[in-house]
Amino acid sequence: MNRRAFLLGAVAVPFAFRTPLALAAGLPMAVIHSDPLCGCCGAWVEHLAEAGFPVEVRETSEMNRIKARLGVPGDLASCHTAEIDGYIVEGHVPADAIKRLLAERPDARGLSVPGMPIGSPGMEVPGVEDDIYDVILFGPSGQSAFARYRGGVLVKA
Repeated sequence: MNRRAFLLGAVAVPFAFRTPLALAAGLPMAVIHSDPLCGCCGAWVEHLAEAGFPVEVRETSEMNRIKARLGVPGDLASCHTAEIDGYIVEGHVPADAIKRLLAERPDARGLSVPGMPIGSPGMEVPGVEDDIYDVILFGPSGQSAFARYRGGVLVKA
């Protein structure tokens, strides 16, 4: 790679996830807060972008403060936190669960996939069986299962 190609690539990276396809999908902006040292957050950002969400990544080493400010319950915490159209999305939540949340608009604070289940979007591990995990809806009425997945595949809505 020559110097010019490297510089052009470095300039293009911040705009890579604001593609015409993402903007045309009519989905709201996903503002994603992540620790710059986290390796899996970028893979989840790519998952959202591929699903049509325009994304903006805000790297910070103050993730606990972000989660507290946004009202993420401690037992639902994961590695990254997103703000999408008035909802909080915590962890490796599949994009189709977020789209369902936005379509149904329940009286809730948001969705969470606590921890980092193997096979969830951004946590794929070749050769390792995918975990079964719940996407949790949380808010003023408490917490409830919103959907169940095995890896990236919906098992139960």
